Amino acid sequence: MLQSEILGSTGWLDDVGLVQKVGESCGVFGVYGPGLDVARLTYFGLFALQHRGQESAGIAVSGGTGVTVYKDLGLVAQVFDEQRLAGLDGHLAIGHNRYSTTGSGSWENAQPSYRAIGERTIALSHNGNLSNTSSLADDLGVLQETMSDSELMTEAIGRELDRTDWDRALSTVLPMFEGAFSLTIMDDDHLIGVRDPLGFRPLVLGRIDGGMVLASETCGLDIIGADFIREIAPGEVIIIGQDGVRSIHPFKNVKQRTCVFEFVYFSRPDSTMSGQSIHAARRRMGERLAAEHPADVDVVIPVPESGIPAAQGFAAAARIPYVDGLVKNRYIGRTFINPTQQMRDQGVRMKLNPITQELEGKRVVLVDDSIVRGSTTRQLISMVKKAGANEVHLRVSSPPYKWPCFYGMDTGRQEELIASRMTVEEIADFLEVDSLGYLSMDGLLEATAVDPNRFCTACLTGDYPTEIPDMRSTGAPST
Repeated sequence: MLQSEILGSTGWLDDVGLVQKVGESCGVFGVYGPGLDVARLTYFGLFALQHRGQESAGIAVSGGTGVTVYKDLGLVAQVFDEQRLAGLDGHLAIGHNRYSTTGSGSWENAQPSYRAIGERTIALSHNGNLSNTSSLADDLGVLQETMSDSELMTEAIGRELDRTDWDRALSTVLPMFEGAFSLTIMDDDHLIGVRDPLGFRPLVLGRIDGGMVLASETCGLDIIGADFIREIAPGEVIIIGQDGVRSIHPFKNVKQRTCVFEFVYFSRPDSTMSGQSIHAARRRMGERLAAEHPADVDVVIPVPESGIPAAQGFAAAARIPYVDGLVKNRYIGRTFINPTQQMRDQGVRMKLNPITQELEGKRVVLVDDSIVRGSTTRQLISMVKKAGANEVHLRVSSPPYKWPCFYGMDTGRQEELIASRMTVEEIADFLEVDSLGYLSMDGLLEATAVDPNRFCTACLTGDYPTEIPDMRSTGAPST
């Protein structure tokens, strides 16, 4: 029997009405641990993965007699407190942080999603986007507009599971899904991890006190003291239950194409991926950027927080002092109190504020990880100049972002992407910087220290690794 306790509130523009960085959907977590406080472990796992999604948070638990789900809009610490966690008792759990990809930040799309079909109850958390939602909805006989891709997956798995066991159900249904999907799934007795056959989004396996853990990133293991075992391979399914851990491989064609922006921006710098430190890779991006686009300046300043490692690498390679010239308000989070129009007009100051003493009279290199639409970057440049910088040179630790993503990044329409309609020189003029330099594609791939053939670079090159619907001018579907 399904017990659900779901509260609603209201809540991709940012908190000040500006379009910010690309958003990534989402963070997933799971733990199987008889005798462990699985809800609390999941809470802390989601807390570590908060950077992957700030729209909503949810946890599903089971003690063997039904699945209980609690989810709501907001940050993890806003959705859950001691009272809520105390009501989530069981021996296995999954969790989800969501970042909506096309502004559909409604409560209905919060996860985990769940289904009660026959005597079986399942819950599912999804990181990514399917690219065949329309055909999948048709196959299931439902209206696409009534379900997100995550709900469609839950429905498809639930229907098949009502007829057979997990191995057969997953082997039958998973090959129907196209696009990006790293999943944690559960029923009364099993925790399951799934990574799509191209491995667009990460998923790792860990161990804690006799229990097993699944997480989007290794930082989700670190926070609860779990030991990292390995990454889930592209196309692999991990099934965890009373009988232990087993692995099945239901996909015929497996060829890794992990999103390169996991290295550039999405993953936390203290995580590791493909055996590489994310922080070290970003420092190498900055070092290569300094070699490709040197600048005669006084100081190197990062755009916090994601620009910090690359700025450190740039400064070290160029032998130019590294200075923290911008301070980020780490506590702004997600707010349901709308700022005034005057605050919107100076919006970037709600998240970043200059240290005038470090900027005044200086020739400055600002290092950021990417430019998507350019409006926020332009305001940032203006703010640095008003703080007294004599020159502002912008360096970007990734190539120009030109193509929309259909695999779980919030990029919107192609015509909104500044690099798809302007040259580098035109972008520099628009941003009103003294110079602009992007890291080359070769430089980016070499900095990861990973086989370049293992990455999806579609947003930078237009080379999509799967068939996609004709949506390049309309944006990606919502997760």
